[in-house]
Amino acid sequence: MRVRIDQQSDALYVDLTGREIESSAEVADGIIVDYDKDGRLVGIEVLDASKKSGDVGALRHLVLDVPDVAA
Repeated sequence: MRVRIDQQSDALYVDLTGREIESSAEVADGIIVDYDKDGRLVGIEVLDASKKSGDVGALRHLVLDVPDVAA
């Protein structure tokens, strides 16, 4: 998974798979979901991300909550 933050355009993109995007759908205002050729989810884009969150500094801080996985 890869997270890209573009502070200048106030956008956030979460690339879940790295697969090539075949199609996209805007599922809500400024929320775009990308799919591969088989219709599987590839990524999610949030436009006007800091405005939508109500926090102008939202794109300046990224915290990943990754649980420990027992081997």
